[in-house]
Amino acid sequence: MFKNVMAYRIGADWTVTLTQLEEALNRYRFVECSPSQDKSVGWTEPRGQAHGPLVESIGGHWILKLQIETKAVPGSVVRRKADERIQEIEATTGRKPGKKESREIREDIVHALLPLAFAKQSSVMVWFDMDARLMMTDAASQGKSDEVITALVRVLEGLPLTLLQTTTSPQAAMSQWLLAQSDGELPPAFSVERECVLKSGSEDQAMVKFTRHLLATDEVRKHVLEGKLPTQLALSWEGKASFSLTETGVLKKVAYFDGVMDATGDNEDKFDADVILSTGMLGPLLADLVDALGGEMHFAAAPQPSPEGPKDSPFA
Repeated sequence: MFKNVMAYRIGADWTVTLTQLEEALNRYRFVECSPSQDKSVGWTEPRGQAHGPLVESIGGHWILKLQIETKAVPGSVVRRKADERIQEIEATTGRKPGKKESREIREDIVHALLPLAFAKQSSVMVWFDMDARLMMTDAASQGKSDEVITALVRVLEGLPLTLLQTTTSPQAAMSQWLLAQSDGELPPAFSVERECVLKSGSEDQAMVKFTRHLLATDEVRKHVLEGKLPTQLALSWEGKASFSLTETGVLKKVAYFDGVMDATGDNEDKFDADVILSTGMLGPLLADLVDALGGEMHFAAAPQPSPEGPKDSPFA
């Protein structure tokens, strides 16, 4: 269910009930873009059943789903039609439109073409573990996670969230693990797998990517010792799951080994089983990863992002 994990710490004093959360989200249910609208963001049913609850509580874990729809007019089309209109104005009036008028022409063209544009939808699953005081997003990028944070802050007044941070940075730890492989000095729950991206901090930003490649080699060690830092490293956890850890602490490409996530039954039972298995695996995995990174670093809650949009997010 969660292919990516970006984790946030929920402030210790903040509380909400399941009923309060459902009522808050219901005020911002997802509605498809209107003909002249280029973007719509709202909450939809995690289980996929129309008019169902917006929060699914399974095994004490709360699952939400943020739906995002965007429409875009190709820039090449806008430029071509704008050039045609500008040339027409020049031909009929003998004057060339200024910057402001040209911008207004382009905006008018976008507005006129939006009803014809195809809509693209994406979604982000959200997991609240109130016992552990954690909120996780299934987001592979900070921008997509910022969409979730902004949407949550809009509906949950005073929600205090800080990006989960560890005493040892993931990048420093990954460098150490790559160098220590041959000595067997790795965190007990984790194994280094066969994929890694190393990037130089120098101006040329030289990058080396290893895919399906044994990493316990002198070649890899040489790159690290020369100053190339890992931006992604494939790891496995207790023979149950694999993932790529990024330098910012995001888990990407989460996958479970054969047999771990097998579920039977109809679609509704499968949803419940997937939630139980995912949360039951990812909770301990995250706990072990935080321990491997020296434990959690605690901060006071940061100011919350503006409901106006992710550009104001403190997590960017």
